[in-house]
Amino acid sequence: MRVALFLTCVNDALYPSTGWATVRLLERLGVEVDFPPAQTCCGQPQFNTGYRHETEPLVRRMAHAFHGYDYIVTPSGSCAAMIRDNYPRIGAKAHAEGRGTQLADAAASLTPRTYELTEFLIDILGVTDV
Repeated sequence: MRVALFLTCVNDALYPSTGWATVRLLERLGVEVDFPPAQTCCGQPQFNTGYRHETEPLVRRMAHAFHGYDYIVTPSGSCAAMIRDNYPRIGAKAHAEGRGTQLADAAASLTPRTYELTEFLIDILGVTDV
């Protein structure tokens, strides 16, 4: 199982210890964790403040950064929701505007593999004593 940690821009800037704690927890449960250095912000700040077009390059970059991983785990529920709920909308809008399916394909490559940390622990690893 190839697991990538998506730390998020807020955790990286303000709470870096969260990332280390997440890695220690997952490794203690037998999960080998990678940290793709090309990862970036998911685009939630831009999307939520009306600069939705500015999220498109971030969707592409995230798809590239997390290519080949079985799971993408993040300690942020809102960032997981951004990827799973809003990336498909961003891709669909680009397609509807006649800009092809590349963005929708990038979003589709991420959404089913992205999990918030506790969701991953329970739903994928089967941890029952949390």
